[in-house]
Amino acid sequence: MVVGYLPLVLAVIFCLPVVLSPVSSRANLFITRISLPLFGWHVMNESPRRRQQESSLRAAFVGESHRVYSSKTLLMSAVFGIAGSVFGVYFAALIVQTFAVPASALREALPPALGFLAAVASMPNLSVYELFGLVLVSSATVGATLAAGTYVVRWEYLDQRARARRVQIDAALPQTIAFIYALSRSGMPFQKVLATLTENQHVYGEAAREFGVAVNDVQTFGTDLPTALRRMAERTPSQRLDDFTENLTSVLTSGQSLSAFLHEQYDRFQAESEAQQQQYLELLATFAEVYVTVLVAGPLFLITILVVVGLVMQDTLPLLRVIIYLGLPLASVAFVVYVDSVTESLRAPGRTGSVADADDASGESNAPVAVTDAEAEIVTADGGVLENDRWRANRERLAVYDRLSVATRALSQPGQSMLENPLYTLAVTLPLGLIWIALTLDVRSAVQTLRAAVLPGLEGEWTAFAAVVDGPLVELTLLSMGGITLAYELRKRRLKAIEREMPDFLDRMASVNEAGVTVVKSLHRLAQSDLGPISEELRRTWRDIQWGASLRNALRGFDRRAQVPMVSRAVTLIMNAVAASGEVAPVLRIAANEAQDSRRLLRERRQEMMTYLVVIYISFFVFLGIVVALTLAFIPSVEAASQSSAISSGEVQGVSTGVFSGLSDVDTTAYELLFFHAATIQAICSGLIAGQLGEGRVFDGLKHAVVLLTVSYALFVFL
Repeated sequence: MVVGYLPLVLAVIFCLPVVLSPVSSRANLFITRISLPLFGWHVMNESPRRRQQESSLRAAFVGESHRVYSSKTLLMSAVFGIAGSVFGVYFAALIVQTFAVPASALREALPPALGFLAAVASMPNLSVYELFGLVLVSSATVGATLAAGTYVVRWEYLDQRARARRVQIDAALPQTIAFIYALSRSGMPFQKVLATLTENQHVYGEAAREFGVAVNDVQTFGTDLPTALRRMAERTPSQRLDDFTENLTSVLTSGQSLSAFLHEQYDRFQAESEAQQQQYLELLATFAEVYVTVLVAGPLFLITILVVVGLVMQDTLPLLRVIIYLGLPLASVAFVVYVDSVTESLRAPGRTGSVADADDASGESNAPVAVTDAEAEIVTADGGVLENDRWRANRERLAVYDRLSVATRALSQPGQSMLENPLYTLAVTLPLGLIWIALTLDVRSAVQTLRAAVLPGLEGEWTAFAAVVDGPLVELTLLSMGGITLAYELRKRRLKAIEREMPDFLDRMASVNEAGVTVVKSLHRLAQSDLGPISEELRRTWRDIQWGASLRNALRGFDRRAQVPMVSRAVTLIMNAVAASGEVAPVLRIAANEAQDSRRLLRERRQEMMTYLVVIYISFFVFLGIVVALTLAFIPSVEAASQSSAISSGEVQGVSTGVFSGLSDVDTTAYELLFFHAATIQAICSGLIAGQLGEGRVFDGLKHAVVLLTVSYALFVFL
């Protein structure tokens, strides 16, 4: 028996290097070394398709040549094709074993209305040749499908990655142009401006990464800047960046005023951002109407009809369970994913990183490190280095420390760690919730109902078991979601307060600098003023300078503590403007205007989005009201009518007995429990979607989900 599964095990092992190649460098190297000798010669032929694939590789910014990527694609397709053929054999065997049931047995198992499917679903006795043909067809079909699917998915992945980069570039382009414009006003040479932008990819994201291609072309290969910018425009997936680069190249070659051009481009992109936001809000209005119609009113209408049919004619509990437990969650997830994919290019850019994050990632340290001769690296004849055992041991200890640093920091600073990562609150709320369940749950009753549910012939007891445990589970869900929401909202409130004061901070700093005060003394004066939460951060920054930190390191600490994109951009501008010139007032004015415009657009967006929050809340309360009415009024009335003597005689105010003939067999308790579950599921889904439509992110919907779930749970408990 075990020998029969040996080909299947070998096929799985055969696929492991391919499956592990995206996450394992060794597996990726192994696949590359095999694919190049096998297929490298084949993919070298010139063709329009190859040129299109090379363009996709450049747009997706994949760090592999076309020869390597295409060879690996062909090898992966071949591997999955061969393994898929083996899988197809076992799939055919599974089909034969599953459907090798007599038609009479199927007819007895199926409901009478579906008895005709017995002749279709049953599989007759197959001869050896018919069985061989089935196995051959299954093997060829599964193998060909996996091979073709792997090939298509590999190249389609490039298009999706290029699209994602286009969205990120377009979102960060206004801030990127503001950065270029500000540094050019500080007197920094334009080529140095682009190099500085490239060094701050952690702040400006994919837009800075695209300019880094041109900078590397100039610095590494000695290409002139206009030519390098043209090459960058040819490879970028963003049409907006392509247009800007073409216009920039024309200005550089014609000798026109670069400052005036950048100022005009900044104003144009800012106007485009406003138009883009209006388009975003109109799209959200459409999605809100679609959600209310399709995922609130539609399921409510369908559930009501099925309940009426189930109570007066035929049991519809199985279909209702499919709709409530599968249909509602899956449809809501599909809606969230679709809205996120459609509005991705229209949302405001999020945080990509900070100056401090980049320093930490690069391993830079502000303190000097002394290395003795015994610990120094030995230079070899070929220019490489040979580490001694002690230095290698130190590196291994540092690697272990880096792996454990996240856990040690979370344990040493639990409060701060929870604010930075709200999911860490589950380490507290989950144990508390389990303790609460242990204290409030009737364990004996739950065990008895569970034992009755698993025994043959007592499947109906699953309803009783669910009725016992669903209340504590909802309370556990509320406690867990409440902890995450509290940490997330506290951090979000602090970030909003900092963003609100940033334009005023930059404007004041520019005014003080224009009066002839240095940047360091400007920070001292502003630290003594009232700027809300920024004042405390500025006092800590000034304290760092007093204790001997440089201005650059003190500002990095400010950025690390704030963790706000607006602060990261401002700190980056200030540090580079100070390095270029002591006259930073023009740069600060530009940064203040950019922060003010971003703040204004964000405020307008939030005001408009409040409408969609109200729409979602109203639609949910309508859903909840009808479900409660069905639970408290309709079902008890029908159940009482079914037990009356008038129904048994067939004379209920002119209604015949046939309409109510099935009432005595309906499990009304199961319907009531199902309504409670429908309300809780709809509360969570509506809350998350309200956060996405109202504030732009699904994570913002946790507080709405907590509110709606609390209301629905309290209503079912106390009514």
